[in-house]
Amino acid sequence: MPEATHRICIVLGTRPEAIKLAPVIQQFKNSPSFDTQVILTGQHREMVEQVMGLFDLKADRDLAIMQHHQTLTDITCRSLQGLEALFQELKPKIVLVQGDTTTAFAAALAAFYQKIPLGHVEAGLRTDDLFNPYPEEANRRLISQLTRLHFAPTALAAENLVRSSVLGQIHRTGNTVIDALLGVAKREPKCNIPNLEWSKYRTILATVHRRENWGEPLQGIAKAFLKILAQFPDTALLLPLHKNPTVREPLQAILGNHPRVFLTEPLDYAELVGAIQRCYLILTDSGGLQEEAPSLGKPVLVLRETTERPEAIAAGTAKLVGTDADLIADSAAELLSNADAYNAMAMAINPFGDGLAAARILKIVKEYLSENIVDS
Repeated sequence: MPEATHRICIVLGTRPEAIKLAPVIQQFKNSPSFDTQVILTGQHREMVEQVMGLFDLKADRDLAIMQHHQTLTDITCRSLQGLEALFQELKPKIVLVQGDTTTAFAAALAAFYQKIPLGHVEAGLRTDDLFNPYPEEANRRLISQLTRLHFAPTALAAENLVRSSVLGQIHRTGNTVIDALLGVAKREPKCNIPNLEWSKYRTILATVHRRENWGEPLQGIAKAFLKILAQFPDTALLLPLHKNPTVREPLQAILGNHPRVFLTEPLDYAELVGAIQRCYLILTDSGGLQEEAPSLGKPVLVLRETTERPEAIAAGTAKLVGTDADLIADSAAELLSNADAYNAMAMAINPFGDGLAAARILKIVKEYLSENIVDS
């Protein structure tokens, strides 16, 4: 007899969600057990479409909520209203969300209001500082309280969930971003940046976008970049700029005229993987890069005061350096001048997964639904 088909809704709104959910969507789309509906909120637009195209995925529904100067309240309310109507129409047996975005929180709440079980991919990350990062720390804590299936990427994330006294099943799966990364890295993607000769420089790849780094912290980060470039003439800086003018305009003003600074539009995911493969060192406030870079042997300096990925710090693949210009520059200088220090980070084992997380999530959801048909 053919397996019964369960309808599942997978909701996403931003580029990081698209990257980390792509392997999950592929697993569910390829399974005869599921009718998989991919729903975009539209919290981000172009960057999500790039990722979907790279993984040959298409959305089944699109709320298209994105507006200029949208607030967190705007995103939450429009997502909540749109998802309510879709969940009532589609009647999924389970909803999956990823991470800690406002889209993920709104989708979790919408599913709860319809009494639909929720699965949370990358559950259990914590900084224990409600406003750092903001609003992500609050979002992920709130999502955890509504979740039936927690997919924790690491042992520490699972421990965090136990400590939070969450309801629902806790499963350690690894992080799906490693599934996505390894799949793309096999293709050896190109990253052609006008006038940047990868063989000529030790290129530092940097990304900066988080809200807590807006304003004065961003000034400190930019000044640190200039100090590093001045101390090491064989280095160059590749800095893809976030679309938000609050981030990109100060960086353009401080760094735009330097001959070894390459400011670009956001790289698509394949280009980003190509840049990780070719760069020497990564400076970032991104959570995803803290997870991805170790799989490709690249040290990471984290431009934040806290991180919800302390596993990277403990494993020695990343170092927390904050936003003070001198501390950032000194930390980079050690890696650029001390081969032993560099190799210790570059060769440390990635604690975030083995590339099989999405397959584990599919298996867990199948088992859950087979055991909870009446409940769902």
